[in-house]
Amino acid sequence: MSARSRTNQLLYQAELLVALPIGEDEHTQSRQMALEESALALFELALESLLREVTEHARLAEHRWTVLLAQDGPELAELQRLRDLKAQPESWLNWLAVQLERLHSDEGAARRTVQNPAMIAVGSQTSLRQQLLDNLQAAKHEIGALRETSQEW
Repeated sequence: MSARSRTNQLLYQAELLVALPIGEDEHTQSRQMALEESALALFELALESLLREVTEHARLAEHRWTVLLAQDGPELAELQRLRDLKAQPESWLNWLAVQLERLHSDEGAARRTVQNPAMIAVGSQTSLRQQLLDNLQAAKHEIGALRETSQEW
């Protein structure tokens, strides 16, 4: 399988996980959290596959996103484009980097929803599930553009 195919496969699998029904039983919240964190892990694998894909001409020994997208990472146009994207607070890559830091922390990325009728709900909060779907779509769009410029080289 090519790096491009693997990237596509991982993005697709992450979308599948997020879209799975969670049911309504005593395990609903745990199942939801497991699916969200699993999808984030697949999204991370897809990011590393993408990095392998767009840098294969450079024959890099390292493909971890934390190394390649660091400010002192390799000086390649594709990586700089992704670093610039990561620096934009509203970008999918910035969102993903923050979520992956949470995922790898002791706290984890998924959160239990508080079922306290005395609490006031904040209406503008988007669920992690919806954020994942939105950012997966944004990533797929950006990856298409990145692949086009990468092929021009």
